[in-house]
Amino acid sequence: MPTTFLIELLDRIRRPWVPLLGAWLLSGCSSLDYYSQLARGQMALLYARQPVQGLIDDPAQPQQLRQRLTLTQQARTFASVALGLPDNGSYRVYADIQRPFVVWNLFATPEFSLQPETHCFPIAGCVAYRGYYQLGRARGAAALLRQQGLDTWVGGVEAYSTLGWFDDPLLNTMLRWDDDRLAALIFHELAHQRLYVPGDTAFNESFASFVEREGLNQWRTRRGLSSQGDDVSERRDALTRLVLDTRERLTRLYASGLPPERMRQAKAETFERMRRDYRALRDREWDGYNRYDAWVEGPMNNAKLLPFGLYDQWVPAFAALFREVGGDWPAFYQRARELGELPLQARTKALESLVANR
Repeated sequence: MPTTFLIELLDRIRRPWVPLLGAWLLSGCSSLDYYSQLARGQMALLYARQPVQGLIDDPAQPQQLRQRLTLTQQARTFASVALGLPDNGSYRVYADIQRPFVVWNLFATPEFSLQPETHCFPIAGCVAYRGYYQLGRARGAAALLRQQGLDTWVGGVEAYSTLGWFDDPLLNTMLRWDDDRLAALIFHELAHQRLYVPGDTAFNESFASFVEREGLNQWRTRRGLSSQGDDVSERRDALTRLVLDTRERLTRLYASGLPPERMRQAKAETFERMRRDYRALRDREWDGYNRYDAWVEGPMNNAKLLPFGLYDQWVPAFAALFREVGGDWPAFYQRARELGELPLQARTKALESLVANR
């Protein structure tokens, strides 16, 4: 085991969250098994890391890998110098984990609700999903929840942040993306290290999503490219609006008090309306651009819509906040941190006010 890995691991073990392990051990075998797979997965990830610069300098490495890693280091430096994101060892190391996703997140909701089943963890607080390092484990957990009558969805994740506890690696799962998406992912994950509010997934993900989008626009400008107001960005935003509109219809439906059978039928009709609206959008305005076909045409339920509400809900609020401070990143982060320190109800009210006044 590399010496640097041991030093880093021992440093983290000394931190005060470790006594919480006792609570995990007292919470039952199923919880112990879940946390054990998390620990094993994270340890394997850390052990697989290699310094990026060493790979770039190694002529024995594939040229395409060296080129992609070079781009990541340019984006990584830009993130700290231009965007004010943490300047540490994260994304300056690389790990090939030999699989398409690093974790699979399991989302779940009641059949007639868009409220997620939440799970609480040390450090991260309560979040709207559970992560698994093996797809089979995620699917097995989803099957058990479906037996309880819940809607479930399992989605693969290319990267995640340990919030600065470890030097997060670039992963082979990230390198398959195009240049823009790769840089954006680095900005997004570093944003979580810059600011994270335990227990408020919508705030955290919307904050990181805004930093990702604005950071990408500035990154493209620095490289002499147009800002991200291109067709791909506009199509993504249009799909997001379509899904959020569907969420609103479902929210009204679930509050209607209809008998279960009628509500179940209306739920299916709502999802079919979303598919029809998507096809019209694709065929009439997107010239047949079909990147989202598999997602839209596949099985649909409440849980599958959750990431849209969580990752996008407050992006307009953070955009308005960024304009208020004249695009000054340090001032933006300070104001965002002040929002995060508010009690949840006051924080939500402040975010709503930002959206209303944008």
